[in-house]
Amino acid sequence: MTTPTVELGAFLRARRERLDPRDFGLPPRRRTPGLRREDVAELAGISVDYIVRLEQARGLRPSADVVEALAGALRLAPDERAYLFDLARQRPRDTDRLATTAAPPLARLVADLSPLPAMLLNHRYDVLAWNAGMARLMVDFGTLPPSRRNAVWICLMHPRVREFYVDRERVVRDGIAHLRTAWAAHPDDRALTGLIAELTDGDAEFARLWAERDVKVNARGRKVVRHPEAGVLALHFETLRPVQDPDQLLVIHRAADDESQAALDRLTRAAAPASAPIPARSASGAACRP
Repeated sequence: MTTPTVELGAFLRARRERLDPRDFGLPPRRRTPGLRREDVAELAGISVDYIVRLEQARGLRPSADVVEALAGALRLAPDERAYLFDLARQRPRDTDRLATTAAPPLARLVADLSPLPAMLLNHRYDVLAWNAGMARLMVDFGTLPPSRRNAVWICLMHPRVREFYVDRERVVRDGIAHLRTAWAAHPDDRALTGLIAELTDGDAEFARLWAERDVKVNARGRKVVRHPEAGVLALHFETLRPVQDPDQLLVIHRAADDESQAALDRLTRAAAPASAPIPARSASGAACRP
């Protein structure tokens, strides 16, 4: 696993090479893609030597003003900008406070959201709590070892879930983009670093998409799933972040159309009430949003 300083240089270079010079009124380059370092330096108002040293990870720690100038020059999206700030500033984190279990009020809330399928995740996508509807919709997390109760690992490795999403690559890509954001915000989280290393070494799809350095946090959206009992369902999801537990994510699903609602109703009616509130222990971090 690389360091934030090395990743900062690689991220700057990757974003620079993705830009089209013609969008800046510059002639296209024939041999190498994107903008030159000289172009970025001029746009950001900093020296070319500074850009070179940043990209080569030569021990610089740019100020917030420099990071802002680079984000503007590279036309970074909001999630990418936040990611660059985390890499550059390397803010200290109290990793002892990172959630490994669900707070009782949040676990009760997840249960009370039934029949809507819902679950509580931490920043690395460990599944901390879920209700019966979520277990029926995706997978019964209680049948998995705690070290495998992680939404990204399940999406990539669980035999049933590998075929669950109709638009699988987009879902996987979004999950990996979230993990990259989480890693920049929590560079000292060994469990998260271990998860990324495990998936990079063990799954070619993860390794390929991780290398693209996409950064994105999806708070809401629409997904189509292929359920083995209910058939194809279109779902909207909404992600909420508790104020007192900002590193946790409450993900709630609802049907996107009448046909999907009828199928979802059949699934949730079949869910056993006794299994509804299930606070989960953390995935031990051996760690796509559903």
